[in-house]
Amino acid sequence: MVQYKVTVFTGDILNSTTLNNVFIKLVGTDGESDRTWLMGLKGASSFVRGAVSKFKVSCSTSLGNLVLIELDKQSLPLFPEDAWFCAKVEVKSPEGDIYSFPIYRWITDSKVHRFRDGKALRIFEDNHHLGRYSRQQEIHQREEDYRWDAYAEGIPHSMKAENPSSLPYEVQFSFTKTTEFLYTASTGLTELKLKGLDNCKKKWDNIESINRVFCCKKTEISEYVHEHWKEDAFFGYQFLNGVNPMLIQLCTALPSNFPVTDDMVFPHGQCSLADEMKKGNIFLCDYKRLDGVKANTINGKKQYLMAPLILLHKTPDDKLMPIAIQLKQIPSDDNPIFLPTDSEYDWLIAKIFVRSADFNEHQLNVHLLRTHLLAEVFAVSLLRNVPMVHPLYKLLKPHTRYTLQINFLARRLLISDTGNFTQFASSGGEGMFTILDRSLSSLTYSSLCIPDDIAERGVEAVPNFYYRDDGLKVWDIIHRFVQGMLSYYYKSDSDVEQDSELQKWILDIFEHGFLSRAETGIPQTFTSVTELIKFVTMVIYTCSAQHAAVNCGQFDYAGWMPNTPISLQLPPPTTKGTTSEATMLATFPDVNVTVQGMATVWLLSKQSSDFVPLGQYPEEHFTEEIPRKILKDFQMELEDLSLVIKARNKRLEIPYTCMDPSEIENSVAI
Repeated sequence: MVQYKVTVFTGDILNSTTLNNVFIKLVGTDGESDRTWLMGLKGASSFVRGAVSKFKVSCSTSLGNLVLIELDKQSLPLFPEDAWFCAKVEVKSPEGDIYSFPIYRWITDSKVHRFRDGKALRIFEDNHHLGRYSRQQEIHQREEDYRWDAYAEGIPHSMKAENPSSLPYEVQFSFTKTTEFLYTASTGLTELKLKGLDNCKKKWDNIESINRVFCCKKTEISEYVHEHWKEDAFFGYQFLNGVNPMLIQLCTALPSNFPVTDDMVFPHGQCSLADEMKKGNIFLCDYKRLDGVKANTINGKKQYLMAPLILLHKTPDDKLMPIAIQLKQIPSDDNPIFLPTDSEYDWLIAKIFVRSADFNEHQLNVHLLRTHLLAEVFAVSLLRNVPMVHPLYKLLKPHTRYTLQINFLARRLLISDTGNFTQFASSGGEGMFTILDRSLSSLTYSSLCIPDDIAERGVEAVPNFYYRDDGLKVWDIIHRFVQGMLSYYYKSDSDVEQDSELQKWILDIFEHGFLSRAETGIPQTFTSVTELIKFVTMVIYTCSAQHAAVNCGQFDYAGWMPNTPISLQLPPPTTKGTTSEATMLATFPDVNVTVQGMATVWLLSKQSSDFVPLGQYPEEHFTEEIPRKILKDFQMELEDLSLVIKARNKRLEIPYTCMDPSEIENSVAI
């Protein structure tokens, strides 16, 4: 007889304990053990939260190299079946070899569950018949558990689910996350001391009334916004380092529908547009995706959503200053080009319409589509097509944490017929899906890769562009990490081409995420290691850093409503010299719309206490020495960058923290 020493690690998370009987079978290249009841000295406490329990499994002869283990649990007559979260199982063979089996799964039933040794294997390397069989069984079950659903025409497909509890256990919120999210969602208005105003459908009488509401809850940056929101320099700054740094582009020729002249923007003849464009000092923001979008009706009143064009000038002191704003796409006599030399409220109201347009463009395209919906596609395709033993699964699984449930809740609480965005945003309802459809139609692979995107927009040299500076560094660190990991497992392009599971993953993404639109540039297959590395880098960057950049500052920049109105309820002025403070106040959203918007961005900005920062992998899916070292190097590079960014931020009037690796969540989880 020979003995195998088995160590079982129960996860250290709430409700991970099982009081059921647990059984194991060891399967090797030369045979398999009997199904063995894991009964140890600890008795019923062997599988309590955080327990590390040791057992022995006896066999008549050596099993050879271990290929997999089978686990199942059975309830006792007086005890109900419970859920057990097993972290991992380690087995020491009679020959002294140690095998690690990463699990990190909830086992909720009495079925037999098979788990592979931690060494990552691609399908063409998996030579053992039981290994291949367990791989096929796992994928078959995952195809049942993770089904595609078309939420609306023209947008990426999503995970089919009736409610959060119908999601597979492994992708649901933790108890902590659930409790905190529900608390924040249900008490948002109370916490902001806005209860009682959420049903007030009156207009704002004066700016002081808005100020009193704002003072109930503020951050250091939102206080800065409150003090500087009218300033042109701050207006320009937000195109670089606000929540939507994705629109600004170098302007080398004026659009034909934006007839700005030198006399308008340089009235003293100090320079010309042509010369400044040659020097790379003129920039454009064009909200053409919003043109003709049907605006919402809120509190029985028609709302207004413009599709503005903005021209900005980089000054000699490196500020980005707005010099012209046209609020509609088609030039006409009743669509004036507003200038800084206009009256105070003509110019201010023009900027307010731009900021409101930016809110809608940001929320639907930059935030919802380009991070949340794409992250869900990446996750569902991974969970449907790639088994746990695959290196891609091990690499990307941490970047799917909570994404499926947070997106389900977003569809239910924000963009459903009764959702907050639908009810209170100017693009809510029909307009919302028009914008999403247009956004997906214009989305390109290169725009998801920050080095390509920055180059295509011509903004490589814009000063004080911290989103770009920090984002490029984070991208490079992620790219080196992914390159190290995937080059370890894929030695040649043919290795990539013959990995059928990998090819199914990318094809599902192309078909369900990008609706088979070849013009996006998204690959349908992978033909090289280099191509694979870039795509996986993009996936990790999108799910972590990019989401952080467009999510974490939402309350900072939208908490003070005049800086980022969720909706506007008067049309823009058609002639100059007709506006006043009263016009501005009448244009702002009603009181209830304002406070609902504040509560929503507060919820979307609230970090959970079980936040996991980029580079931290509590679950040990990689067991080989070289991948573990690559992971450690990745973590050290991120720590070094975090220190550099923190030091830089101490010198800034407005700290840019969104791309600090210690502030970036590993996944789209809020």
